[in-house]
Amino acid sequence: MAGAIIENMSTKKLVIVGVTLLLFQAFAFMVGGLIAPSPTTAVHYMATKCVDTVKHRQDSKWFMPWGPNQCEKIRSFDEAMAKKIEANNIVFAVHIPLPNKEMSPWFQFMLVILQFDIAFKVYNQIVDGSVVTIDVGLAYRDDSISEWTEMAHSFEHRKLNCNFTAAKTHENEGRYYECDLLPFMEVGSVAHKYYLLNIRLPVNERKKVNVGIGEIKDIRLVSIHQNGGFTKVWFAMKTFLTPSILIIMIWYWRRITLMSRPPVLLEKVIFALGISMTFINIPVEWFSVGFNWTWMLLFGDIRQGIFYSMLLSFWIIFCGEHLMETQFFEAEVLGGGELKMCELCLPVIKIFPELGRPPTKKSQDQTERNRFSVYWKQVGPIVFGSFCLFIFDMCERGVQLTNPFYSIWASDVGTELAMAFIIVAGICACLYFLFLCFMVFQVFRNISGKRTSLPAMSKARRLHYEGLIFRFKFLMLVTLTCAAMTVIFFIISQVNEGHWHWGEHTVQVNSAFFTGIYGMWNLYVFAIMFLYAPSHKRYGDEQTSGDAGANSGEDIQLTTTITHVDGPTEIYKMTGKESQE
Repeated sequence: MAGAIIENMSTKKLVIVGVTLLLFQAFAFMVGGLIAPSPTTAVHYMATKCVDTVKHRQDSKWFMPWGPNQCEKIRSFDEAMAKKIEANNIVFAVHIPLPNKEMSPWFQFMLVILQFDIAFKVYNQIVDGSVVTIDVGLAYRDDSISEWTEMAHSFEHRKLNCNFTAAKTHENEGRYYECDLLPFMEVGSVAHKYYLLNIRLPVNERKKVNVGIGEIKDIRLVSIHQNGGFTKVWFAMKTFLTPSILIIMIWYWRRITLMSRPPVLLEKVIFALGISMTFINIPVEWFSVGFNWTWMLLFGDIRQGIFYSMLLSFWIIFCGEHLMETQFFEAEVLGGGELKMCELCLPVIKIFPELGRPPTKKSQDQTERNRFSVYWKQVGPIVFGSFCLFIFDMCERGVQLTNPFYSIWASDVGTELAMAFIIVAGICACLYFLFLCFMVFQVFRNISGKRTSLPAMSKARRLHYEGLIFRFKFLMLVTLTCAAMTVIFFIISQVNEGHWHWGEHTVQVNSAFFTGIYGMWNLYVFAIMFLYAPSHKRYGDEQTSGDAGANSGEDIQLTTTITHVDGPTEIYKMTGKESQE
């Protein structure tokens, strides 16, 4: 009888496969830690105060902080007051990147964070709940002599959240508030060499615009983009892994289709997992180097969401199918040491109904297997949580496709809505992991309970079943280890400075996290499709009763991918002959 490769492959070959995958896993971490640079780079900018001397504002005019056509500048607002320059005529200009540098499409995205330097004044304090109104424009060009082309323009509002730690007295005037960083801009592609930001803070006392926001001294920006070196390493990994997963997926499904029966639920879910992994692997990012595709960030989030939803659903169905399987993994020790297969072999009942075994609850439960609808209570929270995160992403990056300055966190309503989506998704994730651990515990408990039947079996059969139980438990532990590794490395990347020094080498922890975890999930999907593919080995050939007792252990599988490629196997034929007699 043909079973899954994980059941029929020799221990020596399985060890070789496991060691090979482990070496590839170590290589994936080393690529990120030793070869790739840090994933992102942060560049700090101080906005230059330019003066708009034109009485009637021209939207087409752009103010350069430096260069041959630089603007008329002032150093402070005190100088502006001395020159009787109104606040509405002051433009904060920021050129990205710094002088003598260029941006590159390899940077993939550009995230800009805003921070105000606000000085304390007794008679000009920050009012609680104050909101800053920002008139901002973004332009680009690809050489140093061309005119600037407007890319986006918007009026934005950002709520100030500042704290003054000292006593609010005249002695402490001039000291700065401690203000939170504010989300300012996010661009999904860096297709141009130079970018220019012009920021205005319009004042209108009658409409209470920019009133009660304190005395703003300077505006600081932090621009964050992906490192070009890390992008190249990332693209290279995707390019290498795509054909690897695609080939094993085609090979796996070909083996499934060669069988005379239709695929079971677990086989379909494994194939769907391979498709989702291939979908996230396809290196469409190569096109973003030559095309201005601002939607790549959103598209990448959607691909990751589909994969992780499929992975979480696979774990539920994987454990559920094996939980059902172990409920039928029972044996009755007969005379001569032979093992009689009970309802586990439901195909025997279907092929030979004359066996006359009355239906039981287990046989009725067996008929519910291979139905996706059985798992709607478990998969439902996964789908709902993923949908919440998708809505949140569309509310953020979906709007940024037309307005890069938009942020869902900029308003109280948006913040509450975003937090609601994240909390709901987090609750669903917690419920999922609790239920998954409960299912794994049940599977382990049921399998361990079947060990009571092993001592009465022949030595060969007992060793075979013990091997199957060990292999399955080991695979489940590897699954839980993969999930734990993801969480651990994510925490390390958040609390660590970003790199470790190892002798003369510098290990980029964050890069190792990205490449290592990405490689780990590819290797995990590869291993699942390989180990659960139908094996070409066939056991249970007609032998003497003694040999049959020694080898019949190969005729029962712990997996749900029990297969019979060319119709009933020899053990089914022998069972039918006995029933007829």
